[in-house]
Amino acid sequence: MRQWNLHSPATHVQALDGLIGLMGQKDFEAQFLSHLQDVVPAASYSIYRTGRQCVPTRFMSASWGVRDTTQACWNAYLSGPQKSDQTLAAPVIESGNAMLCHITDKEIPAQHKALVYEPHGMKERLSVIQQEAASVFAINFYRHVHQRPFTDAHLSDLASLAPVLLTLVQKQIALSGLQTAVSVRDVHHWVDKLRTLNSTLTDRELEVCARLLTGMTQDGVAVDLGLSLATVKTYRNRAFARLGIHFKNQLFSLFLH
Repeated sequence: MRQWNLHSPATHVQALDGLIGLMGQKDFEAQFLSHLQDVVPAASYSIYRTGRQCVPTRFMSASWGVRDTTQACWNAYLSGPQKSDQTLAAPVIESGNAMLCHITDKEIPAQHKALVYEPHGMKERLSVIQQEAASVFAINFYRHVHQRPFTDAHLSDLASLAPVLLTLVQKQIALSGLQTAVSVRDVHHWVDKLRTLNSTLTDRELEVCARLLTGMTQDGVAVDLGLSLATVKTYRNRAFARLGIHFKNQLFSLFLH
């Protein structure tokens, strides 16, 4: 895995102009990658925050020229690889600085590769990351199996654009209210999935399990729902009994298979 400290100003005016024109628009997420094809010809992207001391949050993701499986990738990532993910680990750098990370599927840990990369045809990743106090904010670009490898020119182009790209994306997240909207959207998604899987689950059991599936800890679920930790555990245990499982990883497995 290669890494660079980035200090260069953005040079791709056309790409930036296109993204600036999309700021605050509903189709920013879908069109984001299309404006960057001359910079980094990726088939999919994902923007998220992750880390051992935060609730993993996916802000935006989409594909370009292929079937969009980014939601499935995120679900697979949360099912296990996220807990031990070191692929975005960077040397200690000053807060606010950008860093570019390049990694191929050969360098990805076995579980991460088997659950996320191989099922969804991904071979290589370029990530613009920003180290935060207890987490990492990342803009990830993925090359798929039908594409040629990223070149040094692609890495150089993205490096020149990265600091401004981080600013634009974070501004779009703030403008769109995605800091909170994404978690709500994902919770609704999992409630629907769980209800389809087992219609006997109560509303509270659905709410607890859906939040676990988004990556929340039990403590996080308790805060989000305004319940005690003991009450959350009670609803979780009742739901798991109805589903015929005992552990959180088995909950993810119900949907992976």
